[in-house]
Amino acid sequence: MGKRKRPQPVNFIDLDQPTTGHGNRKKLKESENIETVQLVPPSTSDTSPVRRCKQSTAEVETSGASPSQKRKLDSRAFEYCFQNLWRSSPEEKKIQFTYLDCLWFSLYLKAAHRRKVLKWIKNKQIFSKKYVFVPIVCWSHWSLLIFCHFDEKPESKTRKPCMLLLDSLQEANPRRLEPEIRKFVMDIFKDDGRCKNLKVIGDIPLMVPKVPQQKNGEECGKFVLYFIHLFMKAAPEKFSIKDYPYFMKENWFTEEGVCQFFKTFGHFEDDICL
Repeated sequence: MGKRKRPQPVNFIDLDQPTTGHGNRKKLKESENIETVQLVPPSTSDTSPVRRCKQSTAEVETSGASPSQKRKLDSRAFEYCFQNLWRSSPEEKKIQFTYLDCLWFSLYLKAAHRRKVLKWIKNKQIFSKKYVFVPIVCWSHWSLLIFCHFDEKPESKTRKPCMLLLDSLQEANPRRLEPEIRKFVMDIFKDDGRCKNLKVIGDIPLMVPKVPQQKNGEECGKFVLYFIHLFMKAAPEKFSIKDYPYFMKENWFTEEGVCQFFKTFGHFEDDICL
């Protein structure tokens, strides 16, 4: 067995050319080596960026590796698992949710791509949904941002919009992302023309619940997928800050639950489990 390559940074290419969305990506096979991934657009009818990714950040076991030799899932593997999850979710649940591509936030942080990302987000019509999943991958770590009730006006008193940031590595200080998240949200509202009072947008609460924590440095991607899965199942009809954190607590789920989830939706080796 040859020497394992070290993870490489994500490289983005051909950003002016959109793809037809996640559903047309090639399926990741169990035996596939995912160190290098290229996504090619079949047409130009959708809003997702074209990209070539070197290993990014969630965990996967490649064929031939021992249980102790775990790699992190790249963005394509993450999306493959996510799409398995999304397709299996009840329609009555999905109608309340939408999601952003897992690399859009990191692309937004690059000034050269910001306008393109905001255009893609505007086309997603996120303000028509109760909940929006925003997977974030920054500094080789996955976390999950959730917009709650962005279908309501920021001034609303009955169902006030808020944001949740779920991070399985609290010691990494999730709030370090808050300045970028707030700028991101401000630009989304401004680009859509939803609200002229920028102070109200800036006051949208950002909450960081104490969720179950990963055991090592390579489990964050699995936890983000499981956060999405369980949040979809248990999200209240009306998210109220008064009842926060609801089910999102330190004992929200078990390690066995994560393991079983990946057997069902990940289609990887059993030893990917915690």
